Amino acid sequence: MDRDEELLRGRIYGEGHDHPRPGPKSGRTYAELVGELDGLLLDITGWTADEIQTGVALMTEIGQFGPGGRALYDPRPGERNRWDWSGDIP
Repeated sequence: MDRDEELLRGRIYGEGHDHPRPGPKSGRTYAELVGELDGLLLDITGWTADEIQTGVALMTEIGQFGPGGRALYDPRPGERNRWDWSGDIP
């Protein structure tokens, strides 16, 4: 695993790599991202069942479309806390 991958593991999506308290917070619910943003955790605390079912388009600089592009993630069937990458959009 290279240094960039190490920095991503256990980090919350949307928090900077220099966040003073990286990693999961007590009392929060997270989904592990599997695929392009592998290892990042998405905070889904307070999301409705419909919002979770819909999935999400997350901004990323490392996808097919570079800065400003989005990575699509959907919950894995039967595993609400693991979301799989399904592609990129501009």
